[in-house]
Amino acid sequence: MSALLFLHRIRASSISPWHLIHRSSTAPPYRAFRNSSRKSAMDKAPEQKGSITDWVKPGDKSGEFKRQTSAFRNWIENKPDAEFPPEKGRYHLYVSYACPWAHRTMIVRKLKGLEDFVGITSVHWHMGQKGWRFAEKGEQVAGDLTTPDPIHEGFTHIRDIYFKQDPNYEGRFTVPTLYDNKASKIVSNESSEIIRMFYTAFDDQLEEKYKSVDLFPTKLQKEIEEMNDWVYNDINNGVYKSGFATTEEAYTKAVTTLFASLDRVEDALSESSTPFLLSSPTITEADVRLYTTIVRFDPVYVQHFKCNIRDIRSGYPHLHKWLRNLYWDHAAFGETTQFEHIKKHYTKSHSQINQFAITPVGPLPDILPKDEEVPAVKVASKK
Repeated sequence: MSALLFLHRIRASSISPWHLIHRSSTAPPYRAFRNSSRKSAMDKAPEQKGSITDWVKPGDKSGEFKRQTSAFRNWIENKPDAEFPPEKGRYHLYVSYACPWAHRTMIVRKLKGLEDFVGITSVHWHMGQKGWRFAEKGEQVAGDLTTPDPIHEGFTHIRDIYFKQDPNYEGRFTVPTLYDNKASKIVSNESSEIIRMFYTAFDDQLEEKYKSVDLFPTKLQKEIEEMNDWVYNDINNGVYKSGFATTEEAYTKAVTTLFASLDRVEDALSESSTPFLLSSPTITEADVRLYTTIVRFDPVYVQHFKCNIRDIRSGYPHLHKWLRNLYWDHAAFGETTQFEHIKKHYTKSHSQINQFAITPVGPLPDILPKDEEVPAVKVASKK
């Protein structure tokens, strides 16, 4: 049996979501809101059980990476009695340029023209034992959004925001985190819900060109939801299942499922009548959610997460064309993609995978121009 046929025949069952740092899932909302002073929050922060960099739970003999559920699940709503109404300048989005889940929210914020409505700060690319940290004052770090916390003076880590709200918080400290500066509360740390808030919550205050941006059109909602399900489980989360697996069986199961689903996307794009997924005339949520994984695939996931059956630039021509169209022709995608953060975060934060924290030089370039191909593809196209 050929390797390609083998990939198409293998379909691993989905694995329950569990994750420690980047997050996107569904779960009951976390309601324990306790405001306290910055000093007491930081002084009384409880010790976390296990290490924040334990990507597979210690003692889990399956060796499978399971993503954790999100703790904060509130919504910005445009209604009279809303706890979190859509007020201009009230909210702040904490992200990481490196994180694919946070990247979703950055793209949608820009597509919907919310830059003046929702503030934004990116953490430093390095994630250590205390989780994501902020850049220090005067520290030179790539990315215009990489700054000290502009809201909480003296806060050094994302975890400080969580402990400010609840000194006894025992969950994980994740990005994206949508924060209500007026109420001093975390609204949400669930990326899939934050982007949907952004779709309509501020529409009454937006210019028509942004109000008309519809990333979840009614006629495609069923198809988008269906695609989200397998893309999330097999691709978005699949790269992590492959990379953080601690047994050969868990890795093989994840990586074969991943590439079978990449083949599925390639086939779908080969039949699309437009440059976007689902033959949509415009960008939809399906494009946003897939892009943040695919743009990281060749620079990081191929080598770091051992997702090396094929790469995008030489193994998936239609997917490669789709990726470059979004990156080069749509500012919300290209301008929010920061390859230095992406490459350094994974290679210098995951010591169990990359003990010496060496960041590979290639591939070069991080993403190819639209009119260029790798040499092997050039030769093949001439035949």
